Amino acid sequence: MITGIKGARVRRAAAAVITVGAVLSTGALTAAPAQAVTKPTITAKGGYVMNNGTGRSLFTKAADTQLSTGSTTKIMTAKVVLSQSNLNLDAKVTVQKAYSDYIVDNNYASSAHLIVGDKVTVRQLLYGLMLPSGCDAAYALADKFGSGSTRAARVKSFLSKMNSTAKSLGMTNTHFDSFDGIGRGSNYSTPRDLTKLASSAMKSSTFRTVVKTKSTKQKATTKSGGYRYYNWDNTNPLLGTYTGTIGVKTGSGPEAKFCLVFAATRNGKTVIGTVLASTSVANRTADAKKLLNYGFAV
Repeated sequence: MITGIKGARVRRAAAAVITVGAVLSTGALTAAPAQAVTKPTITAKGGYVMNNGTGRSLFTKAADTQLSTGSTTKIMTAKVVLSQSNLNLDAKVTVQKAYSDYIVDNNYASSAHLIVGDKVTVRQLLYGLMLPSGCDAAYALADKFGSGSTRAARVKSFLSKMNSTAKSLGMTNTHFDSFDGIGRGSNYSTPRDLTKLASSAMKSSTFRTVVKTKSTKQKATTKSGGYRYYNWDNTNPLLGTYTGTIGVKTGSGPEAKFCLVFAATRNGKTVIGTVLASTSVANRTADAKKLLNYGFAV
């Protein structure tokens, strides 16, 4: 039998051990230290994740390596449009034959299936750009918001705006030579740069509304004065499958492989990031989910 001061000390020590054990067994201590969270492995050649609120880097893999971007390029197309002064989102744009011909000329590139002669609004073109990843919508926006007396001049002007915007955002490893990601040898960015771009674009309420939309039905005026509906579904596989997803854009191509710029918010924390050159559609989605899970855990 243990008695006296020495015995009291032993009993207090034993009680402390029991108390700590009880806390651990009930899971009350749930906050694991950052180093206890395993860094994920992804198939993508490059990846980057940051806390959108603080700008803190959470994951990097070849984050500053220049890679083809595919249709994630269209984030910049939208950013340039939404940055125009005195922008009227309800302004009408008449669909030109050149836009549909462009789709055919580029081996039936991803399309919003815009019909020649239809009048669509700038806002509708943004949905056609970001949901079905319409290269025809991208062409229409570049033609509308570039400057010049010819379509070629307007497109060149729009590309100049894309690159000057990239420079202003500090995207030092980025260059655009296309308005839609169908590059001509000099269309590239990095996981870090595209994440910077997406973070900036998400400051626009219009952009946020568009990229979180899973599907939309848009009414357009036809050439004859009637109307038709365009039904567009978002190519982003995280919408509806990953809780908290708020955007932003897929991309793919022979050189780009499979890309995804993504963002999600949980418990007031927004995680935003990019994977470039994943090996398949399924792996692109899995890579993004791994990085989001990691971003929320650390």
